[in-house]
Amino acid sequence: MEQILSGKTIVITGATSGIGLAAAEIAARKGAAVIGIGRSPERCRQAEARLRAFNPAASSKYLTADLSIQSQVRSLAPRIQLLLEEAGRPGLDGLVNNAGTFSYYLSFSPEGFELQWAVNHLAPFLLTHDLLPLLQAASAGRIVTVSSESHRDTRLNWDDIQLRRHYNGLRAYQQTKLANVLFTLELNRRLGTGSGVRAFAADPGLVKTEIGFKGTPALVRWVWGWRRSAGDAPELPAAWIVYLLSEPSLQQSPEIYWRGGVPKPASRFALDAQSARRLWALSAQMCGLESEA
Repeated sequence: MEQILSGKTIVITGATSGIGLAAAEIAARKGAAVIGIGRSPERCRQAEARLRAFNPAASSKYLTADLSIQSQVRSLAPRIQLLLEEAGRPGLDGLVNNAGTFSYYLSFSPEGFELQWAVNHLAPFLLTHDLLPLLQAASAGRIVTVSSESHRDTRLNWDDIQLRRHYNGLRAYQQTKLANVLFTLELNRRLGTGSGVRAFAADPGLVKTEIGFKGTPALVRWVWGWRRSAGDAPELPAAWIVYLLSEPSLQQSPEIYWRGGVPKPASRFALDAQSARRLWALSAQMCGLESEA
C-alpha cells in the first residue's frame, strides 16, 4: 500500500476497537506513526502490538486515558508532546476525535457532567484545544471529529443542554453529534485560512460496532443488533477518515461535513454560526477555559 502518510504522526482516540482501531491500522499501513488513545491498558497493549506488526519502522504507541475525566484528557497533550520529541518530529499531523459512548440511562462523569456530553463532546473540545499548538507546528495539520447522521434529528436544548431534567439517551446522543459539527464549524472560523490546520466532521454511516450493546436494556440491545446487521464494517468509514487526514487537496476545502469521501450538507442547525459560537463559549466554561470563550 502506498506510504502516503510516511513521516506523519496521527493521534486517534477510541483506537482499541471499531472505527478507531480500523483507522489506526489503515494509517499505520500507509506509513503513519499512530498514537492511539484507549481506556483499557490491556486492550491498548494488544492494539499497539497489532499496529507495530503493520509498520514496525513507525513505532506506534498507545496511551491510556478515561476521556470522561477532564484531568486525564489534560494529561494527554504533554505525553503526546514527549513522544513527538523522542521521535524527533516537529509537530502533530493529525487528530481523530473518534471515541464515543452511548448511555441509555442518565449517568454522570466523575466531574458531574452527563456522560455522553463529557465523552462525545467535551473531551474532543478539550483535547483539540490542548493539542492545537502541536498541530499548528506541522506543515498541514488535520482534525477529524466523528459525528453522525443522527445530528439532523435534534436541536441543542440550551435551557437543559445535558438533559438532566428530562433525560432521553438517544436525544442526548444526537445532541453530542450535533455539537461535533458545530464545534468543527467554529474551530475552522477561529483558525482562519492561514493557520495550516483544517478541521472536518466525519459521518461514518451505520457501522457494525458495539456502541449500542453497552449498558442498555435487552430490548435495546436486540434492536441495535438487528439494525447494525445492515451496517458497514468499520474498515469502510475508517478509510474515509484516513482520506480526510491525508488527501492534500482538502487542506483549503471550505466543506466541513463529509461522508464516504465526499462533502455532504449538514443540517441547518449544525451550520448556524451563532449557535456554534455560543456552544464554544459554553464548552470553554465547562472545561475551565473561560479565557478561550
